[in-house]
Amino acid sequence: MPPLFAAALTADLLALLAGSGTGHAVAKPLLMPLLAAYAAVRGAPRALVAALILGWGGDVFLLLDAEWAFLVGMGSFAAGHVCYLLLFGRARTSPLLGAGYGLALAAVVVLLWPDLPADLRVPVAGYSLLLTAMAYRASGLGAAAGAGGALFLLSDTLIATGVAGWPQAPVPDFWIMLTYGAAQYLLATGVLTASSPARPLPTGPAAAPSRGAHPRS
Repeated sequence: MPPLFAAALTADLLALLAGSGTGHAVAKPLLMPLLAAYAAVRGAPRALVAALILGWGGDVFLLLDAEWAFLVGMGSFAAGHVCYLLLFGRARTSPLLGAGYGLALAAVVVLLWPDLPADLRVPVAGYSLLLTAMAYRASGLGAAAGAGGALFLLSDTLIATGVAGWPQAPVPDFWIMLTYGAAQYLLATGVLTASSPARPLPTGPAAAPSRGAHPRS
């Protein structure tokens, strides 16, 4: 994990465990810019950097205790999921896994629906559909991205249960940020790995450049 991102995530988690709202408010907005900078230095596709910056927008708005801010933050995350879906392209995924995600989506929406505020039901259901699609398609890039998608779904489900007023684990924000931070890192790692595959060195006569040709950098 990139050292600065890991340090900021650790600081945020410790602040949550200590009950420091100020520490959380300072550390949380640092996470995605640091991860986006790391990805950019690694030559990440623009869509990945955009997804992480949109995640930062969601992080900032969700710090505000207002329904409008929650909706704007959810919209920012939704736009980030669209960026991820564009990155995943047509990578092959398991139909069985897709069925599992579909069942999970239906169960969560049906169970949460009665307990969500009436004006948040449709936006949360629509967002959940997009998030589940992202989590499922992430599996096409390999184990790291697939785990990242699953953790993102888990993290946002924990948020939704809090909005619905369900019983929460002790220090719920700790678990939300732990799964969220790991999710974004694993998704970024999966995309970086897929976009920069190791290329074997050519051997034999074909390795020699023809006259006037320029070898690849």
